[in-house]
Amino acid sequence: SSGINAEWPLRPGGLHNLGNTCYMAATLQCLKTVPELTEKLKQSSGQFTRQSMVGSEGICAAMKQLYTEMDKTSESVTPLVMLKVLHMTFPRFAERGEGGVFQQQDANECWTEIMRMMSEYLPGEGSTNTETVRKSYIEQYFGGENVTTMKCSETEAEPETKSIEKWTQLRCHINTDVRYMQVGLTMGLKENIEKTSATLERNAVYVKTSNVNRLPSYLTINFIRFFYKEKENINAKVLKDIKFPMEYDAFELCTPELQTKITPARDRFEALRMKKIEIELSGDVKNKKNEKKKEDKEVNYEPCSFSDDLGSSNSGYYELQAVLTHQGRSSSSGHYVAWVKHTEDNWIKCDDEKLSIVKEEDILKLSGGGDWHVAYTLLYGPKRLEIWEDEKKEEDKKEEDKKEEAVPEMEKME
Repeated sequence: SSGINAEWPLRPGGLHNLGNTCYMAATLQCLKTVPELTEKLKQSSGQFTRQSMVGSEGICAAMKQLYTEMDKTSESVTPLVMLKVLHMTFPRFAERGEGGVFQQQDANECWTEIMRMMSEYLPGEGSTNTETVRKSYIEQYFGGENVTTMKCSETEAEPETKSIEKWTQLRCHINTDVRYMQVGLTMGLKENIEKTSATLERNAVYVKTSNVNRLPSYLTINFIRFFYKEKENINAKVLKDIKFPMEYDAFELCTPELQTKITPARDRFEALRMKKIEIELSGDVKNKKNEKKKEDKEVNYEPCSFSDDLGSSNSGYYELQAVLTHQGRSSSSGHYVAWVKHTEDNWIKCDDEKLSIVKEEDILKLSGGGDWHVAYTLLYGPKRLEIWEDEKKEEDKKEEDKKEEAVPEMEKME
């Protein structure tokens, strides 16, 4: 830890384990990588009272207090208040086992409940008439929408139905054929379900097909790694190796309408990529020097959301920024760890209060296949498109031209 602190003063702080509380610590470390979320919590008015210690206000107030404390110290922090509020709000997380020690809990269940509490308490942002103002901040930055069609496969007499489904996590399904995350995600978009058919007046099989119609800035993906074993009465773990990318493109999951909508931003990404290749191949010394100057100063980026939908993704391009892993054979045992991106080349393994520097190749080894740490929940953030100096000058010139056009002809003559 001291080595990390000496190299990066703004490192994340560790969290002391209070007895099988690694599931909570790993969740909080992953969510802390979202700057918009930590800033929103700091701005929130949540306070501790006898009434607000339980529920959404208590959870948000505890997170606000904990993140503030973590930012102020280079030492590990004891999340006692956070744990107490979590236990009061969700008593099942406070269950104790032999010797009175807290029982291990499912980290993704903790993640889901914390997100639900923040969704209830943190209001959405945006005030313009043209902007889609969503009621929840979590819905804005973490929420996606699917267009879902349901068609009965046992009769043509029953018309298909369409609906909108909202989510804050996409699920990666795992079976013998799935070796890559994209395949598991695609598989989850089409499934057979059984429900009552009004036409047939009995249960029937329906084909449910979904496509993403709204992508959030921050994409959470949960690997369905646990299944219930009735004989042992445990949630057993699927250890299979499922590869995931450091950069993810969600284009294939989207409806044709959303694919069309995100194409302009994607074209700009491609234009920038080709421009960099052109400079590299041309041996243009002047441009290479300009590129080096850009690396040495702060880079400006284009907005990653649509102008009328704050918190959305306008490109479908993502970069991995946090991984929550599980080591063990069941969700109610073993150990949870957070792995968070810190710089372009370095990640930090947050194992409760123990922090260590790891590389990208270490993150890719979290895909599973054995008893090592296995990716359970991934958090992807927006891939940001940098603005080049010549593009910025061109934008400024366009703004000046607009102002010129607005000046009356008489004023120009004068």
